[in-house]
Amino acid sequence: MPIAVSQVWRPASARCVVLDGALPLPRGVLASDIAPLAWPAKDPGDVLDYEIDAAALLAGDPTDQVASVGVTIVPAASPLDVQLGRVAADGAVAVLWLSGGQAGTTYAVQVSLATLKGRVIGRTVLLPVQQLAAVLPAPVPLTAEDGTVVTDQNGNPILVGG
Repeated sequence: MPIAVSQVWRPASARCVVLDGALPLPRGVLASDIAPLAWPAKDPGDVLDYEIDAAALLAGDPTDQVASVGVTIVPAASPLDVQLGRVAADGAVAVLWLSGGQAGTTYAVQVSLATLKGRVIGRTVLLPVQQLAAVLPAPVPLTAEDGTVVTDQNGNPILVGG
């Protein structure tokens, strides 16, 4: 007899930002010269998991891990803006579930990770929202040259488009 099993959830590595080891900047490089952290674009209808991997920053202490996560999303002026759902952590990786957003807007997701050993790591990750799903036009009835609606054998209009 088959036995139902529970599924193990793993965050998607395609939406993972890996934080560097906080090394000093090379001579002549300004902090403004470093590319900002960014996740790939999402559609306003997507509800997806986004990771922040701080393992490199905690590499010197294998017993330290993420204990709490603070998140601020800018802009957040409308209920249509990106919304934070669940927040989880697995060792040095924080996982945020994000939904919504207005197409054409890039959101700044400000994250503060606090660890068991008292470290606090703050980063801002950019999240562009774009209309990625195809928006199909509504179907319209097929019409003859005289403007009458063409129907099938049951009298239903034949629709085109969409």
